[in-house]
Amino acid sequence: MRYFKRYMVTSALPYANGPLHIGHLAGAYLSADIFVRYLRMMGKDVAFICGSDEHGAAITIKALKENVSPQEVVDQYHALFEKTFQEMGISFDIYHRTSSELHHQTSQEFFNNLYQKGEFIEKESEQYYDPKAQQFLADRYITGTCPKCSNPAAYGDQCEKCGSSLSPTDLINPKSTLSGEKPVLKTTKHWYLPLDNYESWLKKWIETGDLDGKHLHDPEDWKNHVLGQCKSWLEGGLQPRAMTRDLEWGVDVPHHIPGHEGKKLYVWMDAPIGYISATKQWAKDKGKNWKKYWQDDDTSLIHFIGKDNIVFHCLIFPAILKAHGGYILPVNVPANQFMNLEGNKISTSRNWAVWVHEYLSEMPGKQDELRYVLIKNMPEQKDSEFTWKGYQDAVNNELVNNLANFVNRVVVLTHKYYQGKIPKFDEDQDIIGVEGDLESSFHEAEILRLFDQMDEWCSYIKNYDFRGALKILMDISSQGNQILQFNEPWKTFKEDPEKVKTVMNLAAQYVYVIGVLCRPFMPFTSDKIARLLNVSFEKEDKLLLNLMNKMSEGKLPLKSGHVISQPEHIFSRIEDVAIQAQIDKLSKSLQAQQTQDASAGQSLTPIKSSISYEDFSKLDLRTGTIVSAEKIEKSDKLLKLTVDIGVEIRTVVSGIAQQFDAQNIIGKKVVLLANLAPRTMRGVTSEGMILMAEGTDQKLSFVYAEDANSNGSTIQ
Repeated sequence: MRYFKRYMVTSALPYANGPLHIGHLAGAYLSADIFVRYLRMMGKDVAFICGSDEHGAAITIKALKENVSPQEVVDQYHALFEKTFQEMGISFDIYHRTSSELHHQTSQEFFNNLYQKGEFIEKESEQYYDPKAQQFLADRYITGTCPKCSNPAAYGDQCEKCGSSLSPTDLINPKSTLSGEKPVLKTTKHWYLPLDNYESWLKKWIETGDLDGKHLHDPEDWKNHVLGQCKSWLEGGLQPRAMTRDLEWGVDVPHHIPGHEGKKLYVWMDAPIGYISATKQWAKDKGKNWKKYWQDDDTSLIHFIGKDNIVFHCLIFPAILKAHGGYILPVNVPANQFMNLEGNKISTSRNWAVWVHEYLSEMPGKQDELRYVLIKNMPEQKDSEFTWKGYQDAVNNELVNNLANFVNRVVVLTHKYYQGKIPKFDEDQDIIGVEGDLESSFHEAEILRLFDQMDEWCSYIKNYDFRGALKILMDISSQGNQILQFNEPWKTFKEDPEKVKTVMNLAAQYVYVIGVLCRPFMPFTSDKIARLLNVSFEKEDKLLLNLMNKMSEGKLPLKSGHVISQPEHIFSRIEDVAIQAQIDKLSKSLQAQQTQDASAGQSLTPIKSSISYEDFSKLDLRTGTIVSAEKIEKSDKLLKLTVDIGVEIRTVVSGIAQQFDAQNIIGKKVVLLANLAPRTMRGVTSEGMILMAEGTDQKLSFVYAEDANSNGSTIQ
């Protein structure tokens, strides 16, 4: 792994039109906070940058609905974001905003730079226009009936009922949200970034890490689903992408450019540049040189995002940076996948979410409990799930019964036997170690084992495997409990006092290490442990580096005779009544949505007319496995699947691309209608049909035979 002098770490800018939910935390903010706190603890020069994304049509629509200005909307949510992040312990070096004057200047400088270099192409296209309001309509200013699920309130860019991506012209009976009138198509001109011109170098950079004679990153260090999504887009062929929109709220196209009137920068020419403008503000406030963090090859740029932003951070933003010139490209984009909630996808429009600001109010003082559970279930490689019962179980059985129990026993016994002073140990005193075997040397056995685990913990963090690092932390706590259980100091204090001194000294060193290692995951708990030990972990700079250097020299973090504080509980049990209240709250949201769906006529598809057994017996249904998947060129709906059905390999074209990523369904067990007549679509011959189940929300799921042992089993 390459050495870097400094680190520029960003988290995706949250969109300022609604509060944060647990999926946001698990997707882009906790992972970044863990990594940044680790870097600080190892003495690295790091800037942790984020801010509110405050432009776009969705904000103006919300402002219209609430009869306030767009600025009032973003002010409200920017303040809520700042407060929520601070209370959850997300340790940004700066939390900025894209409505700032500095951001507008920086974004316009980027646009002007690309314009003067001739990087843009100007294209005319037909877009919907509201004659009554006398303005072009952004996608979110247009509603109509979804052509896929018949939802009458779909937007011009997406149907929030079935999740399908749409274009405004796809809508049935479109109407303007400004006037309620039917819009008309009218020609407009915009500036496009010709991504197809950059395809060659983007492909080489993604696949090899090499660019312009330099090795910039190691592809093997990137997550498979990140590389897979990038390669899928590149293989499908990149297309020019509009960098401007006809909007009233946003960053103006520079006024000296002909045709700028009424034009704003599109979100992906605006929002990512917010990382740079925020860095400029931070550097100005701290007396630093911002260019060192964005234009120096000795800086590692890392973006923490959710999987829905992969293409923008791995292809579009790097294209903008390179077209501008002088900027570094990301060394890694460790995007997480999605966190689901109680068996369903989190949905802000349906209020199916755990809102973080509400959690903080309803579960006061339990920030670290939520951080722990979200990190434990972090969707690092695949979608994961949060449940309230799982939350309760993790807190009570792992944080209370394991970690808190160990720390409390050590502090209580140290006060009981040694008046709160760390006892002096006998270097050669025999004790029972973690494995349950008699150890002849306190130092060489248990302390060195602890040091090796700390080193392994660091490796997990550096490889963005935060769940793995968290497990090591909890393993260390379990080991501490085992040492106490095996040696039973409460039983042997009178008969073997020297052994008990050694055991309790070792246990106290364990508590110190736990306090340090839990800081990136549970910073508030780290502070509590520090108070109990009468030390300070708040100054993170080199905290872990100094500890590991000391232990590598055979020195212990807590000296004999050091006085610790009185015992206090660092975690408490979560009672059933608190969990039931949260489950009931979600149930009310679900019931309200079901009522709304029923009133809108959303129901299960009626049963079709009867068929004979002879008709059914004609179907050849076989179990299979998807062995490869890729998007079909120039189609946003079709995937080309290669399916192993035992007796042979089949090519199948399936219209599921809008709900499933190609890379994420490889290995899926499926049922294939094998004797369906072949059909050619987009130049690919499909030799069968994958069976899918569709719910009332138009969400698709694979049908498969759970107990089928091999491919090719027949369904009868």
